Amino acid sequence: MKKTLLIGLLLAGFIFPGFSSDKPAYKVFTTKGKSADFSDIVKSASSSDMIFFGELHDNSICHWLELQLAKGLLQVKGKSLVIGAEMFETDNQLLLNEYVTRQIIRKKDFDAEAKLWPNYKTDYSPLVELARENKLRFVATSIPRRFAAIVNLKGFDGLTNILANERGLMAPQPIPFDSTLGCYKNIMEAVKGAPHMGANLAKAQAMKDATMAWFLIKNTLMDSTIFLHFNGAYHSENYEGVVWMVQQYVLRGNTSPKIMTITCVEQDELNDLEKSNKGKADFIIVIPSDMTKTYATDPAFMAPPKPSADDKKEKETSLKPKAGQQQVAVDDDDD
Repeated sequence: MKKTLLIGLLLAGFIFPGFSSDKPAYKVFTTKGKSADFSDIVKSASSSDMIFFGELHDNSICHWLELQLAKGLLQVKGKSLVIGAEMFETDNQLLLNEYVTRQIIRKKDFDAEAKLWPNYKTDYSPLVELARENKLRFVATSIPRRFAAIVNLKGFDGLTNILANERGLMAPQPIPFDSTLGCYKNIMEAVKGAPHMGANLAKAQAMKDATMAWFLIKNTLMDSTIFLHFNGAYHSENYEGVVWMVQQYVLRGNTSPKIMTITCVEQDELNDLEKSNKGKADFIIVIPSDMTKTYATDPAFMAPPKPSADDKKEKETSLKPKAGQQQVAVDDDDD
């Protein structure tokens, strides 16, 4: 009997050589590629002023770990924890306040009136509900899409005509912007030659980064709080984007917040951190490449505003791809 069992196990090893008995959903590494665990993330975050969690928007493991980190920090920091997210635009702050503080607005009205991402109910609602149940502040940090779309179409000058600074919904103009910074340079290279994009798309990204940074600082440095911020990985990886913007604003003052970054990446193998992923953040969470996705497309796509009568003819002409040029998908929904 024992001999038969041993032979069966050996045969199973030959038949299923690529399968291991354990299938981890993620693995944590330090910036240099050394193995770590989730408790290391919580411990380090607990001694920081700002934590940037760079997520993959469509990855369920990212969203679950975000909730676990928020719960872990809540246990340690209590009501000094402030949560914020790119997934909420600043002109929705009043709705967020009304819902999180259990005043006026009902859940069904909040869901109907707020500009929620398609995956809100599964991926971000748990974070909002955590804040609501524990009376935590939840801060909307993203520039309203309609304003970012103006920058995408007309550059920073487009904000002058709408009195952007007076609206208080975005970082004050002018924002710090360095076109040679890797995150912006890469965008310009990726869309080089595409109509109405190029430098302006990078500027729209910078405007979003600056606004997130501005509202992070406003809601952190004025009192003894710890700010846990959720954003797309590209906004904070390599300590660029919103992290760089925070540092630029801090240089203008006399504050020096302790910043910690987390980013999520996908790899076919989890045993080791690939060289290209080293250095992207203080902690890198590696998730299997074939992890189930929560939705098909990115809800954060930067949509240009609908053209005015003066712009329409020019846009229709310029959006026609040149010979041999790949057409760039454009979403004309500006809400």
